[in-house]
Amino acid sequence: MTAATFAALFAALFAAHTIADHWVQTQHQADHKGCDSLPPGAAHPHCSVWRSRWHCTAHVLTYTATALGAVLVVAWRCGLDLDPYRLALALTVSAVSHWIADRRAPLRWLADRTGSGKFYALGAPRPGHDDNPSIGTGAYALDQSWHIGWLLVAALIAA
Repeated sequence: MTAATFAALFAALFAAHTIADHWVQTQHQADHKGCDSLPPGAAHPHCSVWRSRWHCTAHVLTYTATALGAVLVVAWRCGLDLDPYRLALALTVSAVSHWIADRRAPLRWLADRTGSGKFYALGAPRPGHDDNPSIGTGAYALDQSWHIGWLLVAALIAA
């Protein structure tokens, strides 16, 4: 592994992450991938564990395809010689860790156990109120930092 290979892979994975999470993911997937873990009254009436898991899986599949495309383009343009098995393992680690966080309940559980539960709830709409939902929440910040940390691991594996 060279530092340049690691840096190129991390850049590709990071760019793909932001594109896949904010442009490729459908609104329906975003709304339903963890809706079964929302507080009572906040979940969609038709939300179920299996539907929620399916929407999360669909998002992670498009997320991983976006990451693969970005890595392959960067590898081609930068002349990187990547081991396909290490790349497959790296993308699997990224996909599984992404799925876990995007199910929402595991990330909330982890935040509660590490002393970040209050930060997780920061800026969240209050149940029963017409608050303005925003991505400027503690949950969003913890979600994104979780993903980026695992992108670092994935880049180290693939490089």
